[in-house]
Amino acid sequence: MVDLKLIKDQTQTILLDVLEKAQLRPGQIFVLGLSSSEVQGNRIGQASSREIGQVIVKTILDILDQRQLYLAVQGCEHLNRALVVERALAEQKDLEIVNVLPSLHAGGSGQLAAFDYMQDPVEVEFIQAQAGLDIGDTAIGMHVKHVQVPVRPSLSQLGAAHVTALASRPKLIGGARANYHRDQIRKA
Repeated sequence: MVDLKLIKDQTQTILLDVLEKAQLRPGQIFVLGLSSSEVQGNRIGQASSREIGQVIVKTILDILDQRQLYLAVQGCEHLNRALVVERALAEQKDLEIVNVLPSLHAGGSGQLAAFDYMQDPVEVEFIQAQAGLDIGDTAIGMHVKHVQVPVRPSLSQLGAAHVTALASRPKLIGGARANYHRDQIRKA
């Protein structure tokens, strides 16, 4: 049995650490990939848990809302990795809304939880987020804009799931004579 309080605490710790390192600004997008099966120590897609998805997504939404950041929750390959977002974000960014409703085994527990907790959720096909969190090796990279920078969370596991994160930074252009702004994400 998974300790949901521990999952909530680990989610908060990881997210706050990633947000500090990613240096997002209000209005930016944070993508979440989540395998509740992996959180429980099972193989991805084999033991989805609605309750685990709800705890993780609710915890993340509460923190992102305080910072005026948008959440995009990636679905599994059965929905072509479409994402649940607030309709307001989809309309603001002119994102293509697609017609599908997630289920526990097509979209997953994270998407179901997004539909539970977002005000007006819709599915979109693609997005370019500024940063993201991958819980259970779900492959979020296709939804984080270039240039992606790996972020090492303070905890590398949530439950039994491997955790990775990505931030992004502007592309460096120019040549030998170019100068650049310093930023927190770019390596030396």
